[in-house]
Amino acid sequence: MTTDHYVPDPEAETAALVEAFLEHLDVSASRRADIQARHEKLVAANQHLVVDDLARHSLRLTLVVAAAYELLRPSLGQARAMAAVEAALVEPLAPFVRAATRAMLDHAPDPYQAMVEMAKSRETESFGAGFEFRHAVDDGERFHQDVHRCHYHDVLVANGMAELTPALCAFDRNWIDVIDPARHGFRFDRETTIGTGGTHCPFHFTRVR
Repeated sequence: MTTDHYVPDPEAETAALVEAFLEHLDVSASRRADIQARHEKLVAANQHLVVDDLARHSLRLTLVVAAAYELLRPSLGQARAMAAVEAALVEPLAPFVRAATRAMLDHAPDPYQAMVEMAKSRETESFGAGFEFRHAVDDGERFHQDVHRCHYHDVLVANGMAELTPALCAFDRNWIDVIDPARHGFRFDRETTIGTGGTHCPFHFTRVR
């Protein structure tokens, strides 16, 4: 992510996320090797879920979290294993994502429009056919970007680990929490997600006057 014009690079971003995730896990070198080996096996076994080129990247990211969770759960228990993988996914790149998002919004002539344009571009440039987006409202004052299909969730459901989807949702807090309505002139609302039992994930941006 750049501070002015964000140009998605899904392959590089996924590689950075996977590496940061593995580095952040508090595990021995041998256990990390086990996770990496399990990850590669899961990726190979789930190729039927690759619906387009971008899905290769979301599959790879989702399954490294799944592999770590699967191998940590017997020793840590479900709750601690879930917390460990969520922290490893969310925390390593948090400072970078927050700083880049803040810089983009602070320097944009119209922060609301800049965020909406980024959200729209990411639909096709970062997510692709594994996700279904619907725009219930887009009138210059409100942009309702509703996700009705989530490839992360589909992959986890197919592998019997749907309970992990909220860990993927949590990564968005890194940019969501940067939005300051008083400073940037808009607010963001996401009351639920597919991973927490919702029918869809509402990404709602609203100008604040």
